[in-house]
Amino acid sequence: MDVLQAVVEFAGRLRKAGVVVPPTRVHVMIRALDELGAASLESVYWSGRVTLCASPEDVERYDRVFAAFFAGAQESRPARTRVEPSYRLVAVPADAREPGTGEADGSTPHRVATASRMEVLRHRDVSGLSRSERAEVHRFIGALTPGAGERITRRMHAAASGRVDPRRTVRAMLRHGGEIAEVAHRRRSVRHRRLVFVIDVSGSMAPYADTLIRFAHAACRTRPGTEVFTVGTRLTRISRELRRRDAAAALAGASAEIADWSGGTRLGAELKEFLDRWGQRGTARGAVVVIASDGWERGDPGLLGDQMARLSRLARRVVWVNPHRGRAGYAPLTGGMRAALPHVDRLVAGHSLGAMEELAQLLDGGRYA
Repeated sequence: MDVLQAVVEFAGRLRKAGVVVPPTRVHVMIRALDELGAASLESVYWSGRVTLCASPEDVERYDRVFAAFFAGAQESRPARTRVEPSYRLVAVPADAREPGTGEADGSTPHRVATASRMEVLRHRDVSGLSRSERAEVHRFIGALTPGAGERITRRMHAAASGRVDPRRTVRAMLRHGGEIAEVAHRRRSVRHRRLVFVIDVSGSMAPYADTLIRFAHAACRTRPGTEVFTVGTRLTRISRELRRRDAAAALAGASAEIADWSGGTRLGAELKEFLDRWGQRGTARGAVVVIASDGWERGDPGLLGDQMARLSRLARRVVWVNPHRGRAGYAPLTGGMRAALPHVDRLVAGHSLGAMEELAQLLDGGRYA
């Protein structure tokens, strides 16, 4: 059984055990295994646990199903003797191992799956991570597959069922001497909804801007029609640079284009320029627009409120990502946030890997979102 088939079958077992496993999380696990490799059972375990479990209750079910599926153990059932799994999975930090649990003291060897760094880092604020920790988080962000759902277009296409297509039906009749040989059908085409990012790269957003741009790069790789802009003291379009498959090359190209890193913030003026040059002409029409900013505005908050009202009339949904939203006791008190909030569909955090995973699920929104 190859890796893809094994992951799909494993996800099916989890669903039967009561774990909610949407297809998006299965895709993220497969991408995580591409990065980490599937040679080690420990890598497989933590790739699945970090991506497929959403609650403490899921972890207990996950451990049971994982042991039965990958280690050959039997799941416990009433009136049957439980067979101990071949691998003992213990969720403890690596530095908390007690002496005598390994092979050095001659005891029975066990594979101990210690809590991976990603499990610890998943909910930590990226602004407080070290360089190596940030690199690990960025690897998992690169494995995400953000999308914006689908939309039904006005264009029709031939289909096996649906509405009757009179023209094709009549043409088929003429080919058969006026006899009704077949009834042709048609349906409306379905296309991916456009995803647009507007990312604040000012000084107050410096600890988060790189991570957010990497998230946007993952979206560009998944959906080629994604548009990405940065705002600070000027508006910069970096969509073309982020369409490169290689993350390092894409980020280097984007950095070369952005001339206002860690500068001031003129959100209202830059959003107006975006709408005048791009959004009003079609980029934002029917799209899911993601604005990533902490809401600090050097200009007039009233201008920002007016432009957000324009944007909300054009876009399908407006999602505002504020990294400070993930902190306890946060309240949108800045002038920019207070002006924008009435025109925002969702205000979410964007401060950690876990928040980015939740954002990817929110943006996808299901079919015809």
